[in-house]
Amino acid sequence: MFRHRGEARTLGHNLRVASLLSFVAGLVNIAGFLSVQRLTTNVTGHFAFFIDEFFKLNLLQGFIFFLYIFFFFLGSFTSSFIIELIYKKKQTYNYVIPVLLEGSILLVVAVFGVFLTNQYPDVLAFLLLFAMGLQNSLVTSISNSIVRTTHLTGLFTDLGIELSQLYFYTHQEQKTKLKASIKLRLTIISFFFIGGIVGGIFYSSIQLHILFIAGAVLFVGAALDRLKQ
Repeated sequence: MFRHRGEARTLGHNLRVASLLSFVAGLVNIAGFLSVQRLTTNVTGHFAFFIDEFFKLNLLQGFIFFLYIFFFFLGSFTSSFIIELIYKKKQTYNYVIPVLLEGSILLVVAVFGVFLTNQYPDVLAFLLLFAMGLQNSLVTSISNSIVRTTHLTGLFTDLGIELSQLYFYTHQEQKTKLKASIKLRLTIISFFFIGGIVGGIFYSSIQLHILFIAGAVLFVGAALDRLKQ
C-alpha cells in the first residue's frame, strides 16, 4: 500500500493506506487537543490565530502560531525530500523512512508526553504537527494527491460534490469511477472518526500513552507491507 506509486496504485492500495493513516490522524488529533488544547493535524486555524495575534501586536504569541504552521510545513518538506532522495536509489524503500520517522516521533511523545504537557506544551504541539506534515506529504505523494488523511474540510467538500454528481452522470464507467472515489472518501472520514473515538475513550485513563497505539499501527503497517512484497 506504500510502495506503489502512480499507475501502479489501485483502489485497494489507496483504501488500505487511507484507513491506516486516517485512523492515526484521528487519534493524534484528539490526543493533541485533549493534552495541550492545540490542533495538531492541520494548520488552518493556526493561521487565523497568527494573523489575529499579529494585529494585536502580541508578537511572541503570534510567533508561536507561526511556528505551528512552520513545523507542519517542515514535516511535509522533510517527507517529500526523503521520498525523492531515496526513490532515485532504491525505489521500493522510499516510503520507509518517513513512516518510521513519524512512528518514532509518536512513540517519543507517548513516552515523554506528561513531561512535555506540563513543561513544554508548545514543543509537544510542534512534534505532532511535524509528524502530521510528514504523513500528509507521504500519502499525497504516493497517491498522486488522491488521498489526504490529516484533515477533513476538503474531504467533505469533495464528497458533497461527488454525491451530487451521482444524479447527473449517466455512463457506467463514469459512475463506477465516481463510486470508487466516494468509497475512498467515506473510508478516510470513517477511520478518522474511529481514531478520534478510540483516542477519546482511552485518553482519560492512559493520556498520551494512547500514542503508543498510533506508533504501533505505523510500524506494523510498514512491516506488513514489506512482507507482502
